[in-house]
Amino acid sequence: MYEYFSAIILGMIEGLTEFLPVSSTGHMILAGHLLGFEGGAADTFKIVIQLGAVLALLVLYWTRYIQMLKNLLRFDFSAGKLNALHLIIAMIPALIVYLLFKDLIKTVLFGAGPVLIGLVSGGILLIIGVRAKRRVTAETTDDITYKQALGIGLFQCLSLWPGFSRSGSTISGGMLLGTSQKAAADFTFIISVPVMLGATVLDLLDNRQYLNADDLLLFAAGFVTAFLVALLAVVTFLKLVKTFRLEWFALYRFALAAIFYLFLMR
Repeated sequence: MYEYFSAIILGMIEGLTEFLPVSSTGHMILAGHLLGFEGGAADTFKIVIQLGAVLALLVLYWTRYIQMLKNLLRFDFSAGKLNALHLIIAMIPALIVYLLFKDLIKTVLFGAGPVLIGLVSGGILLIIGVRAKRRVTAETTDDITYKQALGIGLFQCLSLWPGFSRSGSTISGGMLLGTSQKAAADFTFIISVPVMLGATVLDLLDNRQYLNADDLLLFAAGFVTAFLVALLAVVTFLKLVKTFRLEWFALYRFALAAIFYLFLMR
């Protein structure tokens, strides 16, 4: 029963933190350590429950994805509207970096020290993104240009450093490049699906030896929990993002870094 308890707790943490600018990786490493849920099978479990979080975004944005897919098949990349080309442009930089340095990232950066650095650095970037003086040129996602999409994609490369946070780096980057806080958050969530889906499938292929039919119910418990919690977390965040100051997430990251240091680095 303890394994199922751990699965549900980790599913809740994954769903709550995956799309908030607080680093789901940092939370999952710390929670896995505290729960004693570590090793190859545990790592595979964490990959599987990410799919639950991805499914939550698909449910929330499915009409947008269907429309973008239709436009893509018609080669319709009309100006003044978010389309599949924006997503492709934003995905390319991180995809290239990941394919070139995948082994280095997994062997060098997935440790307590690098994650701690990522948590603090990502928090500083978030503060800079919120406080930097810039002219907002994109109030909504439909106002985002291809140049801004590429810039956000470059910032997304930072998320390959565990602890930085995908949403934290892209939301900060979007605001620095002239998008509103709401547009940056929306664009971040929309591009998360193809990025996370691709990365998760590649990780599952690398860890397929740990996929076991005996663990199906355990994985399902974490998957469903992550889906439901992510659904609630994203909806709540999108309601708050217009007025909520993201510096609070930065302060939370600094507090988490302190906890990370106490439990994993001393």
